[in-house]
Amino acid sequence: MSTVFNALQRAIASKPDILQGAKRGIERECLRISRDGHLAMTPHPTALGSALTHGSITTDYSEALLEFITQPHDDIASTLAQLDEIHRYTTFVLEQQGEMLWPASMPCIMAEDDAIPVAQYGSSNSAQLKTTYRHGLGNRYGRLMQTIAGIHYNYSISDSFWQFKQQQLQNNQSLQDFKTDQYFGVIRNFRRNFWLLMYLFGASPLLCQSFVKNNPHHQLKQFTHCTYGGDQATSLRMGDLGYQSNAQASLTVSYNELPSYLKTLKHAIVAPHPEYQHIGVKVEGEYRQLSDALLQIENEFYSTIRPKRTAQRGETALHALQSQGVEYIEVRCLDINPYDARGISSEQCHFVEVFMTWCAMTDSPLTTQEEYDGIAENQKRVVNQGRELSLSLYHRDGDRILGEWASATLSELEDVAALLDAAEGGSAYSQAVLAQYSKVTDSNNTLSAQFAKECLTDRRGFAATARIMAKQHHEYWLSQPLSAELHGHYQHLAATSLDAQDKLEAADSMSFDDYLAQFMSQYRDLKV
Repeated sequence: MSTVFNALQRAIASKPDILQGAKRGIERECLRISRDGHLAMTPHPTALGSALTHGSITTDYSEALLEFITQPHDDIASTLAQLDEIHRYTTFVLEQQGEMLWPASMPCIMAEDDAIPVAQYGSSNSAQLKTTYRHGLGNRYGRLMQTIAGIHYNYSISDSFWQFKQQQLQNNQSLQDFKTDQYFGVIRNFRRNFWLLMYLFGASPLLCQSFVKNNPHHQLKQFTHCTYGGDQATSLRMGDLGYQSNAQASLTVSYNELPSYLKTLKHAIVAPHPEYQHIGVKVEGEYRQLSDALLQIENEFYSTIRPKRTAQRGETALHALQSQGVEYIEVRCLDINPYDARGISSEQCHFVEVFMTWCAMTDSPLTTQEEYDGIAENQKRVVNQGRELSLSLYHRDGDRILGEWASATLSELEDVAALLDAAEGGSAYSQAVLAQYSKVTDSNNTLSAQFAKECLTDRRGFAATARIMAKQHHEYWLSQPLSAELHGHYQHLAATSLDAQDKLEAADSMSFDDYLAQFMSQYRDLKV
């Protein structure tokens, strides 16, 4: 344990209410599928509203990849309650057109890559920018990758905690500058230890044959005629088959401070990249990508965690960060939990919050290039071999064995969970940590092992098993319809969002060429 951790733990134990006031929100991605388990080829349902302007129901990369977004909430129960409502309304809408929600991170039975529909957002300039970005992703990495789904957990720690820690450290920065620096410390600690989240909650050890049928270089094992994966894999979504780009392998993004973070990303966004120059940007009057740089925008950097600040429409995320500092952090390494109809359980939410608070309470040295490389290697090892408890992992103080390191970390997390329970009441945080011990003593208890076992029982396979789960979840949500009042509320949100899209389209006064140039100039103008 670090000196800072011990001091904060003792101090907070007498004032646990310091930990009150955290905010959290969830973004859950999930594919729309047909009844037979294939990708839905239909447009985003009008009854769900505008994917561009709806605050809670949108799409991500593919037109068929829905994304459900909760508002920031004061407690986990309220967050999950809103996520429930969104699922219930969406399932009602999808039932009308014979579709369901896919319950896994890795996609369903897929057609050819170029048949996968790219998300459409209308004719406004901001809509065209979003769609052009997605066409760029397709041209760079293929569209299959745009059908992978995950959970993003957004979390902000209360100002009362940051003010208390600032006093403990006798720091005289402005509160926002202190928070920004501290959030980067949280991110560094998270990156050192997020392998534990992949081990415990990774749930993509297998995938459908259709996902790799045109990839002769994959090294996955064939389990059935239609199912491939790894014997000890945890989260293939987080490996080189998922959102990990070979072109980005040489990109080292610094998390040591905000200016260095902005500087490394800015260079990746503004400097032409030979691999993408041959694609062209605008060819024969049509945009193929936003730019020919390594990254079109900052979102293309597929990180496991991001510093975030709410940006205005037309504002880049980096500009918002530079002008206002870090507001919250976005955890991006969580697979969809196929055993929970929401994609994430209450236990997982509580554990993630203990984990993030622990990252905030613990010393966080600056990251060296050696450690950066070691973290990347740990990710690769846990993705592919993570259920081997004897697996050796990089640690800046000397390599450690996965099982032993996991047990030691859970012991520290218990102490943090006790503080959070004292602050919030009850024992949910402690119970969430205690529930993980069985997984670090027997990897057969992990989500990835359970899901792999279920998929391979009677050689049923990944796609068939996930389709059964999809039907079960679909029937569960249909059995819990919204009240007439809530149903009307979501209908109103849909209608309002469609009106907002119409107004955006009518208000555009410049060409898309000029809009794009103005948007991209924000990156070049960053003073870093």
